[in-house]
Amino acid sequence: MSLSEGEGLRHLHLGDTDWVQGTMRIRSPWKIELEYVQRMLAALLLRRGPLEPPPGEPLPHAVQLGLGAAALTKACHQTLRWRSTAVELNPQVVQACRQWFKLPPDDARLAVVIGDAADWLRQPAQLGTVDLLCVDLYDHDAAAPVLDDEGFYRDCRAALGEDGVMSVNVFGWRANRAGSLRRLRAAFGACHVAWLPPTAEGNTVLLAWREGPWPERDTLAARAAELQRLMKLPALRWARSLSRSD
Repeated sequence: MSLSEGEGLRHLHLGDTDWVQGTMRIRSPWKIELEYVQRMLAALLLRRGPLEPPPGEPLPHAVQLGLGAAALTKACHQTLRWRSTAVELNPQVVQACRQWFKLPPDDARLAVVIGDAADWLRQPAQLGTVDLLCVDLYDHDAAAPVLDDEGFYRDCRAALGEDGVMSVNVFGWRANRAGSLRRLRAAFGACHVAWLPPTAEGNTVLLAWREGPWPERDTLAARAAELQRLMKLPALRWARSLSRSD
């Protein structure tokens, strides 16, 4: 793991490589800087519940498998103000995020767990508890996702609540989007999988949801408008560019 800075940005790198694990704009630490990381929140377009639950209702639970530079964790904790859990294998990444990337200390709504994502996901206590699951797991080579099999995706589905949604970042020279889609469809059902086109950097964000039909056009547009208003992200454009399985 290493750090670099330039043009107002701070980067967290995988190992001692040039591969960027995460980025923060130093003057806007709560903004999600990288496009693919922004797109991980497109899964919320497929969730039926409101982004801002009524007073007195339980807070939704957002989980990030792979902390990166903590951009998603900070967004879910600081902007969405959901209950947030991040699971990260490398304690040095957690330390770097706390020291250099403005990751807040744990509190009543935030828990950072140092451990193996697959092991954490399989714990009985996680079953049916997650409303938003973001998976971004890579080793120092960044060749392909490190957890990309049908069994893992079935564990992801089991962790989601009835209205739970999921996003997966697929990237790397050994990554196979078609294979990842096939395994995700096997775990969730073909009618519960969608995706966004690749970014300029080659990241493809895959989406899956546990229950319910594909939203009607007006419903999808209304959810996108709410997400764009709250998070200041191009959600209306995402809604127009979604592809889905039939």
